[in-house]
Amino acid sequence: MTCNVAFIGLGVMGYPMAGYISKAGHNVTVFNRTKSKAEKWIGEYKGKMADTPAQAVEGADFIFTCVGNDDDLREVSLGENGLFKSAKEGSVYIDNSTVSAEISRELYAAAKEKGFGFLDAPISGGQSGAEGGILTVMVGGDEDVFSKAEPVIDCYSRKVKLIGPSGSGQLTKMMNQMCIAGAVQGLSEAINFGINAGLDMDIVMETISKGAAQSWQMENRYRTMTDDKFDYGFAIDWMRKDLKIAIEEAKRNGSPVPITEIIDGYYAEVQEMGGNRWDSSALIARLKKKK
Repeated sequence: MTCNVAFIGLGVMGYPMAGYISKAGHNVTVFNRTKSKAEKWIGEYKGKMADTPAQAVEGADFIFTCVGNDDDLREVSLGENGLFKSAKEGSVYIDNSTVSAEISRELYAAAKEKGFGFLDAPISGGQSGAEGGILTVMVGGDEDVFSKAEPVIDCYSRKVKLIGPSGSGQLTKMMNQMCIAGAVQGLSEAINFGINAGLDMDIVMETISKGAAQSWQMENRYRTMTDDKFDYGFAIDWMRKDLKIAIEEAKRNGSPVPITEIIDGYYAEVQEMGGNRWDSSALIARLKKKK
């Protein structure tokens, strides 16, 4: 069934995600703070462009946002020209941003008061996952609202799962980022160790990737990490933003996260090396620097 969809936020993730929704046959209206990005999207996909979030969501059955942080999300949703000004009763608002569980619960309550549904639905899979339409989506919210939205979310995802009530999607994403950080640090130490020991990394990784050490990071990043190429994925600036959210939530619920805090500090060192826009696998750069 063809639906009217608004998509707000055309960054490296949102741009292809909105494209997949359009290619699935839905009527898509996009908004992006930098207008030229929306104009480029219109030139590539079938759809319309709006001047404000409020304008974008007029008549929309489903509303998507994919923005940078809590402040950005609050602006496009609850701001002067935010989507809450025009979202119609009975519509569903799906937020794909990685933000705090606190703001997700705030938007859930505000949407309920206005008569439409809200799902916090952060994504995992990186830029390559977005471009391939194979993202993993972790969802928090009400089951009936999720059931309505799932077919549209399916347009850009490989795995969509309702985790629990509002905020559960964001809490799961925090866990996801903590696991990634630990995996990348372990892989960085192992690769640096192997290089210093004079081993052939291709042979080593072909072997250990078939055993218990196997991971997505190993399969997809070992070669670029070995070759000091760090422009293939999720930027360190964004990883540190996500880890900060996780660390703050951990303090709230009384969970010790010592390894996450240490690795966040390592990422800060890479930023000091000028690696703000390097992808998260660049943890190995600080180890090579310490030789």
